[in-house]
Amino acid sequence: MSGEAPRWGDSLKLTASLPLGVFPKPAISAHPGPLVRAGENVTLRCHSSVLFDKFILHKKESIGHFQRHAETFTGGHAPADFSIGPMTASSAGTYRCYGSLSRSPYEWSAPSDPVDIVTTGLSKKPSLSAQGGPVVRSGENVTLLCSSESACDQFHLLREGKTLGHPLAGGRGPHGARQAEFLLGPGTPAHSGVYMCHSSFTHSPYSWSDPSDPLFLSVAGSTTSTCPSTMDPHSTEGKQDGLLSQQISEKTEGSCASVGSATSQLCDFGLLNVPLKSAFEAVVGLEPAGALSFSCSVPVNF
Repeated sequence: MSGEAPRWGDSLKLTASLPLGVFPKPAISAHPGPLVRAGENVTLRCHSSVLFDKFILHKKESIGHFQRHAETFTGGHAPADFSIGPMTASSAGTYRCYGSLSRSPYEWSAPSDPVDIVTTGLSKKPSLSAQGGPVVRSGENVTLLCSSESACDQFHLLREGKTLGHPLAGGRGPHGARQAEFLLGPGTPAHSGVYMCHSSFTHSPYSWSDPSDPLFLSVAGSTTSTCPSTMDPHSTEGKQDGLLSQQISEKTEGSCASVGSATSQLCDFGLLNVPLKSAFEAVVGLEPAGALSFSCSVPVNF
């Protein structure tokens, strides 16, 4: 979409005489996501089912300074894109947008729900570990420990790229590092996934460190796999170096998606009390959505 990029110099005084909530609130979203590395850009998209031809972007605590999208739309449910960046600590914060019509420039919609934009990479990454190891039996308490050698006073835990709950205050660990324990409660298969953590200061809640290395947590569940069997498990097809693809019905729980052939599957599952390194032939890595993908191949005897 073409149009002049918004400038912080474009301002509009919000006064008591400006009617808000005349129209339903628009929606706002961040692309590619709300966590943005310092120096990179993020696009905030405002859109609505109402045929607005203008959208106004507002950053919290920037009272009296609003960004107005310069382009006027004609017909259709066109969104307005605001490019923010290169990101710095001062760019981060809470944003909302409003919709308006050119014929009624002083009548604005209700504000959108807020979106918090966080700048990452402002300090060194912390480390993340699971007490007792990354493979947990169902029902056992799950505790994740985030620690940092850099100065900080709080930590943020993310699962599959989404923030979990509120940040925790960091204290001093036995070796002097700052750390926080995230208590996730009794483990269930729903706890399985990819976790990361960031550190920050309470006085700069939207300025975070680099992310920790990912922690692959697996919580054992039932003994029935939801991975579909696409081949005869007694056949030699799919065997390679002592591995038998798909013969996992009583070892794992999770889901699979075919990626092109009967013996090529991507799986996301918890494993029953088997060391992670010996259980999988290979870890494929992270999918774009943050899901953990494995080859559905396990040792025949384990």
